[in-house]
Amino acid sequence: MEGGYVHFTKEMKKTHTILIPNMAPLQFSILQAALEREGYKTEILGNCGSQVAQLGLKYVHNDTCYPALLVIGQFLDALGSGKYDLEHTALLITQTGGGCRASNYIHLLRKALVKAGYGGIPVASLNFAGLEKDSGFQMTLPMLKMALAAVIYGDLIMALRNQTAPYELEAGAAEALAQSWVGTIRGWFLQGRGGSAKEMKAAFSGIAQAFAAIPVKRTPKVKVGVVGEIYVKYSPLGNNRLEEFLAGEGCEVNLPGLLGFVQYCISNAGDTVRFYGGSRALVWGTEALLKHLDKIEQASAQALRAAGYHAPARFLDLRNMADGIISRGNKMGEGWLLTAEMVELVTSGYENIVCAQPFGCLPNHICGKGMISRIRALYPAANITPIDYDPSATPVNQENRIKLMLSVAKERLEEGGPALPAQPLAGPVESEGAKVPAYL
Repeated sequence: MEGGYVHFTKEMKKTHTILIPNMAPLQFSILQAALEREGYKTEILGNCGSQVAQLGLKYVHNDTCYPALLVIGQFLDALGSGKYDLEHTALLITQTGGGCRASNYIHLLRKALVKAGYGGIPVASLNFAGLEKDSGFQMTLPMLKMALAAVIYGDLIMALRNQTAPYELEAGAAEALAQSWVGTIRGWFLQGRGGSAKEMKAAFSGIAQAFAAIPVKRTPKVKVGVVGEIYVKYSPLGNNRLEEFLAGEGCEVNLPGLLGFVQYCISNAGDTVRFYGGSRALVWGTEALLKHLDKIEQASAQALRAAGYHAPARFLDLRNMADGIISRGNKMGEGWLLTAEMVELVTSGYENIVCAQPFGCLPNHICGKGMISRIRALYPAANITPIDYDPSATPVNQENRIKLMLSVAKERLEEGGPALPAQPLAGPVESEGAKVPAYL
């Protein structure tokens, strides 16, 4: 033990099971296979419930941001469940490396572990910023490539599932296919394949066409985008199963992909040099990496469009969408990306937006809630509602606020909102008494 905490050592790779909080279910499930390929034994946590937040409140200062409370509470709840051999259990937490307090979660977690009597549990960091250099858990280049591939595949499957499920004739067909593809890709990763740009581009079309083959009945639906702080945006624990709630209200949900946040972090590194000075080599390097990812992103978008689905804007276009609203110098937390995602959603037919705001996240409130009035002024159709998530907020109050937003959206839809864009969907769609070509 050095520095007051237990290090995760290279030897623990063979002896310890690493617990991982579940932020983005599809992406993290594939990421788990990438870690297992590198020899790590891992488990994605699924424990939820009010006790998670209460444990977080018990062992972390109540002024700490809500995602930290939940992540730490979920770890403590799992360790106290009796399910794990505590002598051979470790924890893995992400660090962004930026100005967001998420970079300090690891220190809060270690302090909470000591207070709760689990001071012997080692904690490893998953980050791309070179933090925790003394840890036995380090990102290798092959692991980094597979991690990026996990995010890209997960984003594609998430988009296909969310655009298919509201219209499927057989309930659960899209979710079942999503899980099937996750299992297939996990199998590829465990065999050491499927993670190169060439392999991903070759796989995208088959994945998209498989979803397009699901029988559906296209009827006008309220389309809702979800933005916000990265944890409560994706995590069912953090947002009280927001996606499920919206689906239950008959909505088509658009959840911008996790790759956008990765690209945002890369872009910010170059912007730091532009704003404050530094090595131009860093700017060239970040732009080269963004262009590499852009080629993969465009291949994924092409597969979506070819199968009749909506494809999001490429990041290189997205990062200009907030111009005139917020500066790219606002890069704490989700920063300008949050504003840009709202603009992209509004201009692509998802003008109804839930902006998930966790307690204690000041950058998110400024770049999210603080930009709503400006976006509404520029785009009058924007129907945006910020929803606060914290230990004292009840799901009933959150859902009632969302229902108010949805009531406006449904009124607009009934009054003859924007027509469905004529994009052919591969595969037959059952209509009233006949089978006709589908159009989104």
